[in-house]
Amino acid sequence: MIQLSQVQTIIAADPVRWRILRLVQELELPDCWVAAGFVRSAIWDHLHQRSTSPLPPDVDVIWFDSERTSPDLDTHIEAALRRKDQTIDWSVKNQARMHLRNDDSPYSSAVDAMTHWPETATAVAVRLGVEGVVEVAAPLGLDDLFDLVVRPTAKFQADKRQVYLNRLRSKNWLATWPDLKVPPIG
Repeated sequence: MIQLSQVQTIIAADPVRWRILRLVQELELPDCWVAAGFVRSAIWDHLHQRSTSPLPPDVDVIWFDSERTSPDLDTHIEAALRRKDQTIDWSVKNQARMHLRNDDSPYSSAVDAMTHWPETATAVAVRLGVEGVVEVAAPLGLDDLFDLVVRPTAKFQADKRQVYLNRLRSKNWLATWPDLKVPPIG
């Protein structure tokens, strides 16, 4: 519970992230969240005692609607967000179709989709709820995120292990957050 309120406080205190949450909320998309590096980087920067946390290279907006799964709709939503703020590289994905790309069983919601992401610390999202409260979704918990542990989710320990290892190399997180711990995977 403490970690949950810490995420809420850190995100709410960041005017850039707060503004992005408001822009996304205005879209009124079903089961919609701003996820992954948007939250993870803010928490890791906070834990590394940095006064500001720059946005990740792209801002991941996830949503879920099994009736509207065309990739063209995501492109249209990205364009709408770019009209609101051209300085952000928006990445919008309806999670109702992403199981096909990821070779998984169909997802039941945006939060369910996050359980299939590569790292536990990445499977976290936020959105503005009613009355301006930051809602947090962390289906795999917040312990690894706050303990600065980069750990693969179950499928990425075995079947998709190489994808996880490639992400570790390409993201180069240890260069930015030197206190991270990357336990070996067996």
